[in-house]
Amino acid sequence: MTSFTESDERIALRKAVADLGAKYGRDYFEQAAKEGRKTSELWAEAGKLGYLGVAVPEEFGGGGGDIGDLAAVCEELATAGSPLLLMVVSPAIVGTIIAQYGTQEQKQRWLPGLADGTSTFAFSITEPDAGSNSHKIITTAYRTDDGWRLKGTKTYISGVDEASHVLVVARTEDAKTGNLKPALFLVPTDSEGFSYQEIDMGITSPEKQFTLFFDDVVVPADTLVGSEDAGIEQLFAGLNPERIMGAAFATGTARLALAKATEYAKQRQVWKAPIGSHQAIAHPLAESFIEIEMARLMTQRAAALYAAGDFMAAGEAANMAKYAAGEAVCHAVDRAIQTHGGNGLANEYGLVQMLAGSRLSRIAPVSKEMVLNFVAQFSLGLPKSY
Repeated sequence: MTSFTESDERIALRKAVADLGAKYGRDYFEQAAKEGRKTSELWAEAGKLGYLGVAVPEEFGGGGGDIGDLAAVCEELATAGSPLLLMVVSPAIVGTIIAQYGTQEQKQRWLPGLADGTSTFAFSITEPDAGSNSHKIITTAYRTDDGWRLKGTKTYISGVDEASHVLVVARTEDAKTGNLKPALFLVPTDSEGFSYQEIDMGITSPEKQFTLFFDDVVVPADTLVGSEDAGIEQLFAGLNPERIMGAAFATGTARLALAKATEYAKQRQVWKAPIGSHQAIAHPLAESFIEIEMARLMTQRAAALYAAGDFMAAGEAANMAKYAAGEAVCHAVDRAIQTHGGNGLANEYGLVQMLAGSRLSRIAPVSKEMVLNFVAQFSLGLPKSY
């Protein structure tokens, strides 16, 4: 990538993924959500075609690309109306952490399945009482003679019912105070003492959210990914890609909403002309186009910096990309609904179903307020506010 102009290879990747997304589309996604089904067919086909594994090293069955390639896949599927939320989690967070910090044996055991989509992993960091302060997590790993014993609770964890393993962020028993030094454990979801409960959400999505319970879950030593003393760096190896992928997910949804609004504004006539000829309609849609393109550019910048190994700059850019994309998608969906008038709230037009999901982009995977705190402190040098 030069000056954030995408390579011919990535442009071709986008087109191929867009073609796959068009084969399924928004109706498929919404019907799956309505019937309580998963988008398993799309996930399997995307895996078989190599799209889920584009950022996994070639020696482990992947495409050998970077997080920008995976973000492009995520964005194009969202634009087609069939986003895959677990792309943000399974290949992006978990796959990146294993590729960077796993042992050779762990990479050989887990990365090929992540690459071809035959394995799906969840990720759990959020806890009921910690909120956005991840330094206050209390899920604890206790040493045993031949491994670890985990005890604690996690909440708002995506797709556990589809996962064979969940990557758990925990403290070790001798690091329960002070700043977080995360230890990461890849726990099988069929482990004794592990259970989960679905959270009733108002979001149209086949992927569900869960509260997890670790009631003295015993795991062998080789479930520890990376070092127990590696500190926060190994955690952010996954969290920065998560922000990049979250931004791509949001910009894809924003592009879909804007496309629906634009098409409607061209066709709908009220006062002897298409409503898109009126500035009250045209200007907000033009603003959304600008906001989306700026968010996409920042997402590409964050991905390029991450791929180049400039992790500090990538962290700043990833936060800003996630913020910009969250604002862009909220504005785009709101403006699309307003453009449609009363039709915007009819299920038939496929916009009202996006409302809660677009709003989530201002909250997860990191809230807009915490992004502003980060920028104020680290980008502007202002005193810490929390």
